[in-house]
This record gives sequence, structure tokens and C-alpha cells, in this order.
Amino acid sequence: MSWEMFSLIGTIAFTISGAYVAMEEEYDILGVFVLGLVTAFGGGVIRNLLIGVDVTMLWQQGLYLNTAVIATVIVFILPTRWIQKWKSFEVILDAIGLSAFAIQGALYATERNLPLSAVIVAAMLTGIGGGIIRDLLAGRKPLVLRDEIYAVWAIFAGMVIHTGWMKTPAQLYALFVLVILLRMMSVYYKWKLPRRSLREPDAQEKQWEIGG
Repeated sequence: MSWEMFSLIGTIAFTISGAYVAMEEEYDILGVFVLGLVTAFGGGVIRNLLIGVDVTMLWQQGLYLNTAVIATVIVFILPTRWIQKWKSFEVILDAIGLSAFAIQGALYATERNLPLSAVIVAAMLTGIGGGIIRDLLAGRKPLVLRDEIYAVWAIFAGMVIHTGWMKTPAQLYALFVLVILLRMMSVYYKWKLPRRSLREPDAQEKQWEIGG
């Protein structure tokens, strides 16, 4: 039941996120459906490919496919002023989708008695795969490739679930909320991963360095 609930939450959150990005880029209705569905299911398809699950299982998920279609239709027909107000909730939707799908992917892998590495990969790809495809189709730099902390929280969820510390529905929902809070805190406090640039400093910066 927990697996199904997290799948439903993640499907709705990522479908809305994908549809919103498509409309922001002024795609037509087909583009809105494509980005909505790809965002919701792309990560799961990639995960299944890597852990050896038949990808055709996607077509057996009628509930989630229907939910994604309905969510896309609702977003598409809403008044523009309502949709524009969602801009401030874009990060929250991504955080909800990331958390729900990361936990869902980790549960999916642990049910098959896969090792820690596979559980982490399943959690991460389910949580970020759809968003990567969405951003690439929208011509944007994928969120996960920026220096802000994003995929790390999916890895964290996978590690926690693999330990077996959180098994009951209440514990899993607590982890769901925790991952969302961590993601939002990393945005609010601008937590970033280390990065290194290979770009040469411009002449002014070089001159400043020489001058002390």
C-alpha cells in the first residue's frame, strides 16, 4: 500500500511539474502531454532497464497512467493566472516528486532483495530520471546537474530504506516529509555541492590577483 501511495503522489507531482514546464516553454497540447508523462514515468523506465525489470510493466500501470493524463488535462485547462501562481510552488512540486519517487524506487528494489548499490541507483533514477528527461526536452540545464543539492537526497532515502530502519507506513511517510524538508532547506539556505571550474579568469581578475 505504501509503494502504491508513493507512486501516486510522485506521479501527480511530476506530471504537474512536466506540464507546467511545457506550458512555460509555450509547447502545444501534445508537448504538454509528452513532458507531463515523460516526467512522471521516465525515471521508472530507466530504473527498470538498469535493475533488469521488464519495461513493458509500464503498460500495466493503468491507474498511474490515467492519473497522469487527468492531471495533465486539469493543468492545461486551468486559467493562466492560476497556473502562474504555481511558479512559487515549482520547487515544492519537484521536492515532493523527488521524495515520493526516491522512496518508491528504493522500496521497489528492496522487495527484490537487491544490494545497497542497486537500491541507491533505483532510488536516484526513479527520483531524478524523469526530471532530467523533462529538462532536456525543454532545452534546459537539468536540475540534477547544477551544483545545488538534489540527487543526494534521493541517495539518502535509498540508504535509509536499505538499512531497514523505516518499514512501517508511518515511518515511510516520516521519511517522505524529511526528504522534502531537506530538499527545501537546501534551496532556502543555498546548500551546494563542491564544484571546480576550468575556465580561465578574465584579465581583470588576473590583474587583481597580481596586485593583491
